[in-house]
Amino acid sequence: MKLLAALLLAVAPLAPTAEPVVISNGHVDLGPKFVDGRWTVQLRDDTTDPATWRDLDTVVLQATSKAKIAVPADPAYQFLGKPGQSIWVIPQVQQDGIVWPGWNTQDTEVATKVDREVTWSLEGVRGPGTFTLFLNSDFGKPQPVFDSRKPFPQQTGVDVNTHVHGNWTFDAQGTYLLDVAMTAKLTDGSSVTDRRTLHVYAGDGDARTALATPTPTPTATPVPATAPAAADTDSDAEGQRIELWWFIAGAGVLVLATTGFVVLRRRA
Repeated sequence: MKLLAALLLAVAPLAPTAEPVVISNGHVDLGPKFVDGRWTVQLRDDTTDPATWRDLDTVVLQATSKAKIAVPADPAYQFLGKPGQSIWVIPQVQQDGIVWPGWNTQDTEVATKVDREVTWSLEGVRGPGTFTLFLNSDFGKPQPVFDSRKPFPQQTGVDVNTHVHGNWTFDAQGTYLLDVAMTAKLTDGSSVTDRRTLHVYAGDGDARTALATPTPTPTATPVPATAPAAADTDSDAEGQRIELWWFIAGAGVLVLATTGFVVLRRRA
């Protein structure tokens, strides 16, 4: 009987695996969800109807050339690179043709069971360049959330039942593996946590290759950035850059939660 069982197992069809999904346009949110009772970090994909919650190991967010701009001369943005340097920016305010990732704690079960807030941690980054995530304050001044050049882990607190968007930046083309974790204390006194890899591809290449990139736990030392690329002088591209920076600099009002208030705290 044991031999028969082994033979049946050997010839049994493999369970189907989810097809890789590349999202380069439309709204998505990173957030926690209880899946079969287990706290899990997933991506809510609102480009489908109804929305689809996706495992992070099956999806890639792509910042195409539509998100490529030049770092402005404004000293407030010096942390992004030298003025004129080309970078990819997924802006805080939605732009047609560019993926619009946010993060939320609005899943019904999460909002019911979590005590006050979720801690979102960036445990490490692997990629060809620097990754940053920042918000624009009410006066347009950049408010950093994550920066891959700084020591890990980096943490921010997100109040329960909130929905936030920010500016995601990448200064070199290629695959970025963002090692993220979300932790919370529940109202019953227990704690939950989950750690996953968010795949992002900057550039117009085949973003599906990002899922083929090995994803061991990223080290606390970020990969050095490549040399800055020369600024694109094409007039159409320059017009797009100006428009995109207008949205970034003017995005002083965050995308609010259904509760009407967002609290985001960056932690050392």
